[in-house]
Amino acid sequence: MKLIWLIVVIVYGILLIQHTDGQRNRKESGQSSSLNERVQQLIEMSNKRSLMRFNGNKFRDFVKATPRNYSVVVMFTALAPQRQCSICRHAHDEFHILANSFRYAHMTSSRLFFAMVDFDEGSDIFQMMRLNTAPVFIHFPPKGKPKAADTLDIQRVGFSADAIGKWISERTDVAIRIFRPPNYSGTMACILLIVLVATFFYVRRNNLDFMYNKTGWGLMALLFCFTMVSGQMWNHIRGPPFVHKTASGGVAYIHGSSQGQFVLETYIVFFLNAAVTLGMILITEGAANRGDVKKRRILVILGLGLFVVFFSLILSIFRGKAHGYPYSFLFK
Repeated sequence: MKLIWLIVVIVYGILLIQHTDGQRNRKESGQSSSLNERVQQLIEMSNKRSLMRFNGNKFRDFVKATPRNYSVVVMFTALAPQRQCSICRHAHDEFHILANSFRYAHMTSSRLFFAMVDFDEGSDIFQMMRLNTAPVFIHFPPKGKPKAADTLDIQRVGFSADAIGKWISERTDVAIRIFRPPNYSGTMACILLIVLVATFFYVRRNNLDFMYNKTGWGLMALLFCFTMVSGQMWNHIRGPPFVHKTASGGVAYIHGSSQGQFVLETYIVFFLNAAVTLGMILITEGAANRGDVKKRRILVILGLGLFVVFFSLILSIFRGKAHGYPYSFLFK
């Protein structure tokens, strides 16, 4: 009798194990089928539009749903005019160039997809992600939740297509070569400038004394120096935002780090450097001239005032960006 019961228990155990394995296999098969369907849908949508627009439901279905074997880079933005996001349109254009470049080079790729969520189409997603600003770029990896490095540091690297592509390459090991649409406006402007200059020299061919004007050449040299010192080349390479909205709802004109800057900040630095230089020129002219003493004194005092005030402002900005810098003059 005991032997019979032992045989029954063994048979029951074998049947139970087989039933459990069958359920697990069916579950895994169902998950695999669901994943394959999602990937196929993403491929079809990305073939129609390289930068997919997601609302709340699509974001949950394709980005938050698990399991995943693909990465999704999502731009959270606010393109509606009433949102007054001055940099969102520029960031969208750069992100769209990146998405088109990826599709051009990786037509059938199922490893990486690009999407955007507009605030007016997915405000619940902004709340879920605890976002209170735009634009924001987040990489959602195939496994696990996004880490701190999966959010693009716009303040440090900007949001140009090249900067975003480099960041994505670091997160996914997928290299993206940027293909920008041809823009002939620069070439046409250069040709027009050459024609105008050549025409001007031809008309004034009998009177070229202005070519020996030291003041004109000096002003052009100062303009070039101010442009380079203010960081215009950095803006061209990095593509930073014009200004930045703070968490409190205000507007920041000066970047809080020495590793970044805003476009408006370069104009401010340009003006401050020009004012300091003007002050030095007035001091020099007032000391070198031999005219009216009263006029010379006014020039020196005015130049000294310009130099002291605007140099103090430059020093204050540098102190705010280079944390720990100990020196200041009139302003802290």
